[in-house]
Amino acid sequence: MSLSTSLLPPTIQDYLETHTREPAALAALRQATNLLPEGYYQTGPEQGRLLTFLVEMVDAKAALDIGTFTGISALAIALGLPQDGRVVTFDVSETFTAYGKPYWQAASVAGRIELVIGPALESLQSRLDAGEGDHYDFAFIDADKERYADYLELTLKLVRPGGVIAIDNTLWRGRVADMGNLKPKTVAMRALNDSIFADERVSPVLLPVGDGMTLLRRR
Repeated sequence: MSLSTSLLPPTIQDYLETHTREPAALAALRQATNLLPEGYYQTGPEQGRLLTFLVEMVDAKAALDIGTFTGISALAIALGLPQDGRVVTFDVSETFTAYGKPYWQAASVAGRIELVIGPALESLQSRLDAGEGDHYDFAFIDADKERYADYLELTLKLVRPGGVIAIDNTLWRGRVADMGNLKPKTVAMRALNDSIFADERVSPVLLPVGDGMTLLRRR
């Protein structure tokens, strides 16, 4: 989650945003989210566009969205799916996710979004237990930072070989490069990045988009 690409100068960020296409319903949901005190949690416009692009690129029909807040990421993913596609989006808050529902309807993609309220680890495990291993084409992880590694392990079992996983906040405002920063979330993100770098199960690329976004292709 990041309102902007954190490592860019403001003038370049403004230029980037003015050259990022954003569907009307998505822009309207972003404006509504901006009014919330927690609005800075949202997925930024360039990140949302990247999510839609990736879903389209891999011809995804089944997707996972782990941590959706007001539903911006779920909407961005759904916009890239075909009519018979489905994104399962997980969050613990009925209050925040309720903001997104009218905009999902306005974009005519509400039928592509399945909202699951509850702890994501339990929900992901239940999907795996139900026989959905290797079923999903795409996944986006943007939830509790200290549990990212656990989310990723389950997601790697749910996403098919050749599928793509996007992970948000992997640059963590540059804190991951400050070895003197030993705050729990920073340590967790740094350890995750090191683990991904050494993981032969995936082909990774770390991009300076938003607060850092890592893309993984499952081998």
